[in-house]
Order: sequence, then C-alpha cells, then structure tokens
Amino acid sequence: MKLTLTRNWKKDTYTIGRLYVDGVYCCNTLEDTDRGLDNRMTDSQIRRKKVYGETAIPTGTYLVDMTTISPKYKAVAWFDKLCGGRMPRLKAVPGFDGILIHPGNTALDTKGCILVGRNSKVGQLTESRDTFQWLYVRMSAAAKKGETILIEIR
Repeated sequence: MKLTLTRNWKKDTYTIGRLYVDGVYCCNTLEDTDRGLDNRMTDSQIRRKKVYGETAIPTGTYLVDMTTISPKYKAVAWFDKLCGGRMPRLKAVPGFDGILIHPGNTALDTKGCILVGRNSKVGQLTESRDTFQWLYVRMSAAAKKGETILIEIR
C-alpha cells in the first residue's frame, strides 16, 4: 500500500495537504508548519530549522509500522476498541521520533504527527475520527495481508 501526501496549503502555523491511497484521493491532512525540511538533509541541518512541536516532518518516503502500541492512545477507550492502541507510526524520520498518523482538528493536536480528516474549516480538520477509522481499517487489512505500507510526503 502506498500513501502519498501532497502539501498544498502552507501557512505560518499549519500545513494542509491531501492524502492519496494507492493513487486515489482519501482525505485532507493537517500538519505543523512546513519549514522546508527534506529527509536528505543532515541531522544538524534539520535541527537548525526545526522548532519542537511546531514543524512538519521532512519530505521523503517512509515505512509505516502498524504494530506500535501508543500508551497515549491505548488509554483512550475509542482507540483501544478500534485498534488496541496500535497506531500507524512512521519509521526512521530524520530529526523526529514517534510520528503517528492520527485524528485531530488543529495544529495544536499535533507535534509533528499527521492528522487526517476533512478541511471544511480554514486551518482545521473536521470528521477526523471517522476519517481515521476508515483509513486505519484499510491500512490494518493491508498489513495483515503482509503488504508493505509506505508514505511519500511531497
């Protein structure tokens, strides 16, 4: 399975994008501010530009792990019931750790993670839990079939 995230609207405090699953539009995304990071940059180059909790991850392609249990989300009944706290986690993101795909509504809900939903309000997402559930079910099924899940961020 290949996810493709295109960053379309880069604002001072957030970034809105579009997420495609195997080339088919799925939903909008919300991330922190895009500061022009790229996964080919050195760690020191990333550290010079990164503002903790306010910076979108570097562009590039990453493997998505579907087996990581998030203590934060495991403790929330809705997530525990849906996925046992197992959240899609991007692996080997330079300069970042613990990057997840999860629901949320504003840039305050992410610290580098990718939020999914519908961009029906300026700078915000709506229908985020429903969107996440739809996406998670498909990603989980792909993982159970042994498919590699990649996300390319442009």
